[in-house]
Amino acid sequence: MLLAFDRGRPVRVLVCPAWFDEANKLRRFTVEVMRRLDAAGIDTLLPDLPGCNESLVSLPLQTLAWWHSAMTSAAEMLGATHVLAIRAGALVAPPNLPGWHYAAQTGPKLLRGLLRARTIAAHEAGITETSEDLIALGRESGLTLGGWSIGAAMIRELETAEPVLAPGQSAIAQSTIDGAGLWLRTEPDDDPGQADRLAALIVRSLSEATG
Repeated sequence: MLLAFDRGRPVRVLVCPAWFDEANKLRRFTVEVMRRLDAAGIDTLLPDLPGCNESLVSLPLQTLAWWHSAMTSAAEMLGATHVLAIRAGALVAPPNLPGWHYAAQTGPKLLRGLLRARTIAAHEAGITETSEDLIALGRESGLTLGGWSIGAAMIRELETAEPVLAPGQSAIAQSTIDGAGLWLRTEPDDDPGQADRLAALIVRSLSEATG
């Protein structure tokens, strides 16, 4: 499935979304940023990651390398000129496009957050689990974390995965747009001010690049 504001304009931004629980928390925010870029004359293209949302392929079979390849293929097929990677989306951003990494997240931090949520839920249910035991199990047979079935190969990849800024790509820290990140909230939410500021920063960056 593809969510797009596509009017065939010169600037076409591929959006690499946040993952797993953060995808749910940031979905509305992501769409609102896309809506603002549309109003500024910029096309935005948000494809599903394989195994997520409306995708028909199995999530446990996915790997980080495959997601990276899928996003690169989507960029080529859709004629993207730039990329906006959000949180862990920076781990699979096409390296051949200029663009932005917003509040990029490393694989180890992503895993720690998912493991912490599972161990807390287990404790509340009277079950004893440790992050160390879970990650050892995950390396061999995969894990279900936050309702997401993540395969062993992806678990192993995430343990060392780091986002890399390719030439022409720049980092956007959360502090740049003010306020706490929406992924820190307990429920999905929106912040129009943050969406305004992130979109404005991208528009300004594009304007500066074209002179």
